[in-house]
Amino acid sequence: MRLTAITMAATLIAGAAFAETVAPDDVQFGESGEVAVSLSGMEGDAANGAKIFSNKSMGNCVSCHQVSALPDVPFQGEVGPELSGVGEYRSAEELRGIVANAKMTFEGTVMPAFYKTSGFIRPGDAYTGKAAPADLPPILSAQEIEDVVAFLMTLKDS
Repeated sequence: MRLTAITMAATLIAGAAFAETVAPDDVQFGESGEVAVSLSGMEGDAANGAKIFSNKSMGNCVSCHQVSALPDVPFQGEVGPELSGVGEYRSAEELRGIVANAKMTFEGTVMPAFYKTSGFIRPGDAYTGKAAPADLPPILSAQEIEDVVAFLMTLKDS
């Protein structure tokens, strides 16, 4: 019995070790902008996703979107659509694509691409007034994208 538990634990750890992160430039978007596979190769953590969503120094999603599930988060935005109930009408694949790069779904959106590092028209190098010397880092990591998607999937009307 003990050997079986140890074998199962080792298998789970090995599986997590082999989970591949999809690089920002390697993300495969579907015809409607959806992303079928996890960017981190792992499940998202909805509690951490709520923190990222509502933290103005991380995702800053709450600056544009309102979510009734976060009543203690002040100054929720009105630029983007309200996301209460979004888990009812959007799939995880659709949400992953929108958070990674909303322009793949909504061409003229002002929503930033949270998992994009290249292809910008004029990226600046902080406040120097000079062009960035290389690709920019993504705003959110692959796992943070998965966490936000997991949180958004918990937003149901019922």
